[in-house]
Amino acid sequence: MGKTKEYSNGEVTIVWKPEACIHSGICVKGLGAVFQPKERPWIKVDAASTEILVNQVKACPSGALSYYMNDEQNKEAETLETKVEVLEDGPLLVYGTLKVTHKDGSKETKNRTTAFCRCGASRNKPYCDGTHTNEGFKG
Repeated sequence: MGKTKEYSNGEVTIVWKPEACIHSGICVKGLGAVFQPKERPWIKVDAASTEILVNQVKACPSGALSYYMNDEQNKEAETLETKVEVLEDGPLLVYGTLKVTHKDGSKETKNRTTAFCRCGASRNKPYCDGTHTNEGFKG
C-alpha cells in the first residue's frame, strides 16, 4: 500500500492508510468529534480519551485505521475475542484475533475488525474494498 499518516496524542498513535479505506463511515458515525473527513487534519486525536480512540479504531472494518501505544510496555499485541457479524448488503465483519492464510500460502495475523468480501467483486480479496456499494450487492 501507499502512503500512511500518523496522528498522536502522546499516549496512542492512530495510523491511517487512506488507500485501504472502504469509506464505511463507522469511524465518523461512532466518534464524529474525532473523525472529521471534511477537515484537515481529519483526525482530531485530542477530542477523545485514549481508551475511546482505541475502541473506535478497533471497529474499523478495512484496517485503514490502526493504532499503537507509544508506551513500550503496551506495544505487545492484544488478543481479542472473535465474533462475526454479517452486514446487510455488505461485508462479513470478523472481530478479534485471527490468522489468515492467503491462496498463495502467505499468512498474516489480524488483531482487530476485519471486513471480508461477500459480493465477489473486491479488488483486494479476501478483504472488502467497498466495491459492493457500486455493484448493488444484496445479501
